[in-house]
Amino acid sequence: MSRLLITGFEPFGGELVNPSALAAERLAEDGFAGWQTDRLVLPVIRYRAAELVIAAISRQMPDAVVLLGQAGGRGRITPERVAINVDDYRRPDNAGNQPVDEPIIADGPAAYFAHLPVKLMAERMRAAGAPAILSNTAGTYLCNHVAYAVLHHIATRGLPVRAGFIHVPYLPEQAARHEVETPSLSMETLTHGLRAGIEAALASLTPAPVAV
Repeated sequence: MSRLLITGFEPFGGELVNPSALAAERLAEDGFAGWQTDRLVLPVIRYRAAELVIAAISRQMPDAVVLLGQAGGRGRITPERVAINVDDYRRPDNAGNQPVDEPIIADGPAAYFAHLPVKLMAERMRAAGAPAILSNTAGTYLCNHVAYAVLHHIATRGLPVRAGFIHVPYLPEQAARHEVETPSLSMETLTHGLRAGIEAALASLTPAPVAV
């Protein structure tokens, strides 16, 4: 059986929940046909978050890794095309780190493209009734950091692992705490859309049966 690792983040920036962690938990609990699905909740701490994912990859050797993270202010689920080699935090992480214009990996390449079919994933999410669009920027905070570090680890070790990152909007209960209009998605719509996109990605990684 193929193996899938889904990750999300703990709350940060004063939020009480993080939809990425809740979605990862629900998706892992329900699972995907033909895939053993594991989930991991990451701390919003520079370096430590990526270290935990890399350790899980080394331990579990998944065939695919789907990294989830919160993007407050976005109104759609956004599969990320690329991760860039820079940490530039507008706010401190949960351990107080706030790097400015620093590389994630010294002497690493400028960027890595996701291994997953991100355009197809966004299309399948929309077809399932969830708002989604391809994104060309994962930002310069922890989400981008983890995506870049994981893709770098896979590339430099030649691992047979396919990985990518997806940003998710606030939940309605998070948006309600803001005084300005803030987009959000219900957990039901969020997980329904993510499932459709991830299923499309997993199908693209699974060889088609040979006709006999």
